[in-house]
Amino acid sequence: MSLASLEWGRAASGGRKRGFKGFVVDMPLLLILFAIVGLGMVVLYSAGSAESGMVVRQGMRFGVGLAAFLVIAQIPPHYLRIFTPWMYLLGIGLLLVVAVEGQITMGAQRWLDLGFVSFQPSEGLKLAVPMMCAWFMHERRLPPTFAQVLVMGLIVLTPALLIFEQPDLGTSLLVAAAGGLTILLAGISVRVMLAFGALGLATLPVLWTVMHDYQKARIFTFLNPESDPLGTGYNIIQSKIAIGSGGLFGKGWLNGSQSHLEFLPERSTDFIFAVMAEEFGLLGLCLLIVLYLALVGRGLYIAAEAQDTFSRLLAGALSLTFFVYVFVNAGMVSGLLPIVGVPLPLISAGGTSMVTLLAGFGMLASIHGHRKLLAA
Repeated sequence: MSLASLEWGRAASGGRKRGFKGFVVDMPLLLILFAIVGLGMVVLYSAGSAESGMVVRQGMRFGVGLAAFLVIAQIPPHYLRIFTPWMYLLGIGLLLVVAVEGQITMGAQRWLDLGFVSFQPSEGLKLAVPMMCAWFMHERRLPPTFAQVLVMGLIVLTPALLIFEQPDLGTSLLVAAAGGLTILLAGISVRVMLAFGALGLATLPVLWTVMHDYQKARIFTFLNPESDPLGTGYNIIQSKIAIGSGGLFGKGWLNGSQSHLEFLPERSTDFIFAVMAEEFGLLGLCLLIVLYLALVGRGLYIAAEAQDTFSRLLAGALSLTFFVYVFVNAGMVSGLLPIVGVPLPLISAGGTSMVTLLAGFGMLASIHGHRKLLAA
């Protein structure tokens, strides 16, 4: 193979490298992702009681997600936009299938079992909803009119309500947040924002009446976890003990008493943030938060440099939605937000979430990489 076929050159203002003729990958984005997932593997090994099996499975999930990242990065945003309505309709269709034939686990009907793999179709809507909103506004003038905001609201609420019925309050709120951020980035006026804010407040009593008893219990537990320390308040109390006991430097890797003595529930999924706080302390959490902020910052830079409305709205919404994931999980396990079952992105064990997140970052790499190719 000649050296000419392996010409790797760095763009002056990007970080996107080009090799093997047309192969596009955003190196800063990829390196930050590797750093976060690598740190997550270390924490997950401890959270899984030092068993390598969970880490191996997470590594395999990351491999699948990385393949999705690299493949999607090669697809020009123009084609992503063309496929968007079909992706959205497929997602809605799968949610309807889940409602009829979905696998029931712990009282929730969220999974589709294909025999060789099980997955949550609701995860795909975290990408399809902001894509659909961006697609709708692509050839329309910004900011959107009130009627256009209503249409996008329907685009967002349809899957969010279907997911809420599974029931999965956490994912439905994240899907709604992804769509809402896309609408917000489109530049709605303050008057429209206030109108929808008032409408949202007016629907809270209705939402309360349709919530399940365990979801209402989570709200009461958030307000006063000590009211039932051995029942509904147990998880958050143990989580706060773990976070507080870590101090500045932590107890050391594999030395977390709350997790290894099994006081902390769901330590490899929803509450892995508390495991990291106990073992690595405040400094370890600061390192993770810096990596998360670097990832979000890179995404917002890509959004600012995007060449069309679809790309700008999609990149901005995906970046800010990722920040919401981190904020919700960190707030949930530290007692600042109600527990809604949102995993810590790229750290918690889970296949569908990992692949979906990396696919989303593949879209960011596509937006930035192909912008550079067009500008060349």
